[in-house]
This record gives sequence, structure tokens and C-alpha cells, in this order.
Amino acid sequence: MRLDRRMVRVISAIGLATALWLVVTIGLMGSTLEPEQRHLIAEHLGARLGFIVMTWVFGLIAIGAMVRWLFGRYVSAPARLLEQTRTLLAAPRSMPLNHHGTTETLALAQVIQGLAQQRDLLREDVAAQIALASFGVQQEKNRLAALMAELTQSVVVCNLDGRILLYNSRARLQFRALSQMPALAAGVELMGIGRSIYAVFDRQLVAHALESIQQRMARGAGSPSAQFVTTTQAGQLLRVQMAPVRSVEGSESSSEISGFVLMLDNVTRAFEEENLRDQLLHGLTEGSRSSLANMQAAVDMLAYPDLEADMRERFLAVVRDEVSSMSQRITELVERATQGLKARWPLEEMLGADVLLAAQRRIEAHCKRNVSLENVDPSVWLRVDSFSLIQALAYLSARLVDEFDIKFLRLRLQTSGTRAQLDLIWTGQVMSTETVMSWEMDSMRFGAESTPLTVRDVVERHGGEMWFERERIRHEAFFRFLLPLASLQEQLEATQSMQSDSRPEYYDFDLFKVSEQASALDERLLSELSYTVFDTETTGLNPADGDEIIQIGATRIVNSKLLRQESFEHLVNPGRLISAASIPIHGITQEMVKGKPDITEVLPAFHKFAQDTVLVAHNAAFDMKFLQLKEAATGLVFHHPVLDTLLLSAVVHPNHELHSLEVIAERFNITVSGRHTALGDAFVTAEVWLRLIPLLQAIGIHTLAQAREAAQKTYYARLKY
Repeated sequence: MRLDRRMVRVISAIGLATALWLVVTIGLMGSTLEPEQRHLIAEHLGARLGFIVMTWVFGLIAIGAMVRWLFGRYVSAPARLLEQTRTLLAAPRSMPLNHHGTTETLALAQVIQGLAQQRDLLREDVAAQIALASFGVQQEKNRLAALMAELTQSVVVCNLDGRILLYNSRARLQFRALSQMPALAAGVELMGIGRSIYAVFDRQLVAHALESIQQRMARGAGSPSAQFVTTTQAGQLLRVQMAPVRSVEGSESSSEISGFVLMLDNVTRAFEEENLRDQLLHGLTEGSRSSLANMQAAVDMLAYPDLEADMRERFLAVVRDEVSSMSQRITELVERATQGLKARWPLEEMLGADVLLAAQRRIEAHCKRNVSLENVDPSVWLRVDSFSLIQALAYLSARLVDEFDIKFLRLRLQTSGTRAQLDLIWTGQVMSTETVMSWEMDSMRFGAESTPLTVRDVVERHGGEMWFERERIRHEAFFRFLLPLASLQEQLEATQSMQSDSRPEYYDFDLFKVSEQASALDERLLSELSYTVFDTETTGLNPADGDEIIQIGATRIVNSKLLRQESFEHLVNPGRLISAASIPIHGITQEMVKGKPDITEVLPAFHKFAQDTVLVAHNAAFDMKFLQLKEAATGLVFHHPVLDTLLLSAVVHPNHELHSLEVIAERFNITVSGRHTALGDAFVTAEVWLRLIPLLQAIGIHTLAQAREAAQKTYYARLKY
């Protein structure tokens, strides 16, 4: 056990006192003796002085052991009980105290445990009452969630400082497309609770739009808004509509606003298509004007009855040439317009069963025939333009019904290697290959409506194939489409989006209260700061001897809330062998990091993810050493303030001997999962940090500067790597 300074001082004082008592006793005894007696005693004792000192030392050791036992029983035990009580006070639920001390402190611990359990019961009762009273509010939140889920537009809500406090799933996906490093950061460096919208938009542009809204509100506008178009760093073109969030609810006349709502549309493709259309129309107009002028002149000359035959033939040639030229221009315009139409609808990830259900409804409504589904693999995800694909299926079905009077149709979907097979099946008259080819190349028509697209265009749009087959035994025939499957990552993202991501679980309205013009970072309260809690897994424990990072995991804390959805996790190729002794600990093998990006690619993405936050880690000196050693290779310096949960645990629990992550988590009754994975440890560290904040506040540590200063005074702050 590490010796307490108070105990060392007590033992030292006892040692000095006994030594002084021994010297004074010998001196007093000597003063009562004659000189000859004193000389005789000094002669006998001098030879045995070492034995006297040795008995004093052994006596002091015995006294020290007794003092240590008494100190542990009557001083350290109550101090530990005090620390455990403070932890219990800050914890959301009571936990066993596991106290070891005197009979009186054990009884006190039982009373404290009983009071904590009563508090839990009272909290549960209060929570139930609050839940009952806030049922209406929860309903409103659910309505908001449902509304946000159904919106096809990206919605972001910010406070006046531009800090994001709400966004929907569509915005999250759109910001991923705007990311400059989509494979690594995936947009999390741009979109997140508490992040600044000015990472995407120019601050002056947003300020100008806000000023415009405030001017309209001052003039009494009922629904003031502003709109602007801007480009992002990734080269995308965004159309943004801004609306105010009023400070006083229901006050339409109030000119005070607490934030703003942004509705975003990526209009890059639409702008390019509109620009192309304008160019086509301009070219057609200018070319036609010249041709019409030439034809008008030729027609005027042909009106003369006495025109010579060779001149008449020359002017007729002019008319023929100009008509041919105009016809060619119109044909080119149609072809280019058709190409634009082919690319108008982007490929999307859809569950194959959903595509077939939509096609079934469309064919039955259009062709008035029953359509059944068979052999539909429920796990197949397609990457398709569902609109044009369903158009093609409906068109082919209509031709079958109109020309061959087919009574029943079937749709079948199954996988074939890296693609999916979608079959349109019927029983009836056999058609020729020439008929199939003509259907494939004709423009698709639906009654009086038509489209320049052909079935072949739709197949090419998907990079697939389509053919006609007959099954003579079953007397069946079918059109087979080979379609691309969604990648595994796309399937996972689409599934997550279907399950929960469309709900606006990414919000924190308390950020309306945050002001960017608050005091300097060091003077900010710990409860007000934003944190990036991170952890690294490495090839070994010696960064100075060439060990490298093999995984980085991080999560964010904003407004004292852990944002599990906003996380960062990447494997890293270390460029060297992973120590065999470390593999059983973190479970990362050489094969797992093969082909992964190296640290010079991953670290910039992590740096972007952690911008404008305080870094938190357990035994942060170890992790920061690895980051610092990569400053020269990446050109990145982590100037972020750093807090260490190891050191701060020693600050709030000085009478506890152990401060490993597992021990602290057990002390705080935190469930540990994913231990020794970077992201798993980051989540546990984040939970620990949230428990430590109120304990630090209880002992007078409220600001970042105070926490850093207290951490540096601990015993563990002397650890270096």
C-alpha cells in the first residue's frame, strides 16, 4: 500500500520523540552520577551503542506497524467511507459500499446504504410522477420525431452561435456526402451535436441571412425566412432556406430569436442539368434562327416566276441543307436530353422485396392483371433506380397483356453470384427474338403517355443485363434482369436507417443556452465543455521504441450528455508486426489491419473529429505520446486541452489504492462491455468522466484549469512514456 504522508509524519514524529526521550533519560541519569561512574557507564554502553540503536529502530518499526494499523482502521477507513459516500451521492443509483473498518463505521455504512436505497425509491417515485406529468410533452416529442423521420429534406437546427443542437438522418447522410474524407470521417467531423455549422457555411453569409430575417421580423412579417445558395469545401452546391427560432413561444411579434433552422438541398446535379438544358436551348435557338433566315431568303427568291432553272435548283439545295441541319440539331438535342433523363434518378439502396411489392402494385393498377410474387429472398438488397426499373417492368407487362393477352404474371427475385436476378414470368404464347429486341429498343409508352427512355436504357443505367428465356417443360417464359446488389456496408447503413436513424435522436435543446462569448476555455465550467473521449490500441507498450497505433476509437460528450451515435473508430495499418503478446489483449491480428489506411490518413480524420473539444482519456499520457510522435509525419499538432480520468480519479479518491479503468468502472457501478477495444474503452472512459464531474465539483474543482492543476499534483502524474 502506498504510504500516506500524514502517517509518515506521525511515525517520524514518534521516532524523533523516542530518540529525544532516550537522550534526555541518559543525560538525566548521568547528571546524578560521579565522574568515575559516568566514565565507567560510558565505557560499557559505548561498546553496546549499536545494540541500543538497533533496539530503538526495531521498536520504532513495531510502533510504526501499530500506527499504520490504527491509521488504516481509524483514519483511512472513515476517509474511504467519505469518498464512497460522495460517489454514492453522485451516482444515479445506489451501489454496495464494501466498507471495511470499525464496528461503528460499518454501522454507519449500513445506515448510509439504507438512506441511499430510500433515495432511489424516492427518485423512482418522482420519476414516475414526472413521466406522468410530462406525457403530453413526450407526445409532442414523438410527433416531432415522426415528422422529422418523414422529411425528405435535410434539417439542421442551430443556436445563435451556430452550434448544432438538432439534425435529422437525411442531414447526417448529406453531410457525409459533403465530407472531404468520407471513407474515414464519414461526415462526423461536420455533423454532430455541439459542432459548428460554420465548418460548412461561411460565417458572414449566415450572419447576413440572420440580419435579413431580423429586419423582416421588425417590419412585422409573419413567417420571415431567408434563402441563399453556397458552395462547400467539397465543391458541392447547396441551396439553404433559413427560418428563425423565436425566444418566446407563441409570440409572433417578438423580434428576439434564440436560433435558426436550416433546410438544405444539394442542387449540384440540378444546377448542372439546368445549365446543360440552357446550353441546348440556346444552341438550338441560335442555330435555328440562322437556318430560318437562310430558308426565308431562299423561299423569297423561289417566288420569282422568271428565276432561272440552275438558280432555282441552288436555292432549293439551300432549303434542303438548312432543313437537314435543323433536323440534325433537333436529333442531337433529343439524344442529349434523353441522356440527361437516364441519369436524373440516382441509384439507391432498396430492399429487393420492397421493389417487387411496388412493381406488383404498379403492374396490377396499369394492366388490370393479377401479379404474384415467388421465391423472393428477403435478405436481398438492390442498388437500383426504382422508378425507371418499375417503369420498365410495367411497360413489358403492358406489351404482354396488349399483344398476347397474358392473364397472369409473376415476379421472382433471387441472388446469382454478385448480382440479383429479377424475373418477369408468364405462361402463354411464345414470342420471337425479333419481337423481344423491338420491345427492348422502343421508347416506353403507357397509353397516351410516353418517355424517351427504352428498356435497354434502363438496363444500361444499372450496368446490368436483360434477356428472354423459355422453359419448355413448364410452358413458361420470362424476361430476366441482372441487377447490382448493394454492398454490405450500404446494406448495413440502409438497415440502420430503416430501424432508427431516421428518428431525430440527435438533438440537445439545452444548447440554446450556450454562448460562444463565454469566458476563456480554462475558466469554463467542466459541465459546459464539449469533450472527445478517446482510446488507442497499439502493437505494444513502448511508443519511443517503435510501437504503433493499430486502432483509434472515440466518442463525444456535449452538454454533459454522452453521444454514442457520434463515434469514430478505425483500424490502422501499423506498418510493422503486431506483438504476439498483445493480440490476446486487444484481439486485433495482422490480417485485420492488412489493407487498412496508415496513421497518416487516419490521424487527420481524428483531428477533425476532435476539433473544438477537450480530449479525455484514461492514462492519457500513454495515448498522447503516440499522437505526439506522429506530429512530424502528419503535420498535425494536438493543441487540445487534455484531461486524464486516471489522475482525476486519484484526486477524488485519494484513499483508494487502485485506479485502473476496470476498478473505477466497478466503483461507479458502470457495466463494462467491449473492453480492450478502442471504442469500447472510450465509451467506458466517457461514463467514468461523467461520474467524476460532480465529484470534482463537490471538492471545489469546477473549471478546466482547476481540474488540470489538481491532476498534476497527484502521484500518478509522474508517469512518463
